[in-house]
Amino acid sequence: MDVKILVATHKKYKMPEENIYIPLHVGREGKQDLGYIGDNTGENISIKNPNYCELTGLYWAYKNLKCEYIGLCHYRRYFTMKNIFKRAIQTNNKLDLILNKSQIEELLSKYNVILPKKRNYYIETIESHYKNAHHIEDLKKVEKIIETDYPEYMESFKSVMNGRTLHLYNMFIMKKDDFDKYCEWLFHILFKLEENVDVSSYDNYQKRIYGFLSERLFNVWIAKQEFNIKELPILNMEKVEWVKKIKNFLKRKFK
Repeated sequence: MDVKILVATHKKYKMPEENIYIPLHVGREGKQDLGYIGDNTGENISIKNPNYCELTGLYWAYKNLKCEYIGLCHYRRYFTMKNIFKRAIQTNNKLDLILNKSQIEELLSKYNVILPKKRNYYIETIESHYKNAHHIEDLKKVEKIIETDYPEYMESFKSVMNGRTLHLYNMFIMKKDDFDKYCEWLFHILFKLEENVDVSSYDNYQKRIYGFLSERLFNVWIAKQEFNIKELPILNMEKVEWVKKIKNFLKRKFK
């Protein structure tokens, strides 16, 4: 089974030793060489990284990478198996706990796609969360594009936006053929939106607009597919600052 898992990174970091994991320097254009493959080779949009985040790596893989199965994780976030995750406290090297090739192959023999467990937003819908955290008019423009160009996705779009759970981080493992279909759909929408959005007044955080939107759109696309899905926990390589996250949430919610 030919599986390649991209590890999106923008800095030098300890990487998995297993060769199915491929460190990919996202936003490589104009940056110092880290010794990893850059997303600025072949057909690419590396220069758009400040707005597209890890999507510049996805686009690079879409246009340049050949394999049977493809996945995306991040230098500080990986898939793990639940029974292993419970023993995380006992290890000195968290990379020992990430999904390995044999586990991936076994899962892909049973499931169409591997995704992170959904986050539950409890007190707000996905649409209201976007409104509180970002510029809601951008999401409304995306809705119009889907309504015009992909009307068959409107039911999935509304279902996701009115729901309270979301697969985050743009992380997945799936067949490359399915991934290519997703990318064709996704980038058609985002490139069309880019023609109608001016982000010059946005701060650097909000300028990551296409990364934020893609997390929602990925869920819309997944909802439309008839996939047999396996959800897995995410292993964080760094300590999660929950107090900071909660403060930022409350600040957005009650601004």
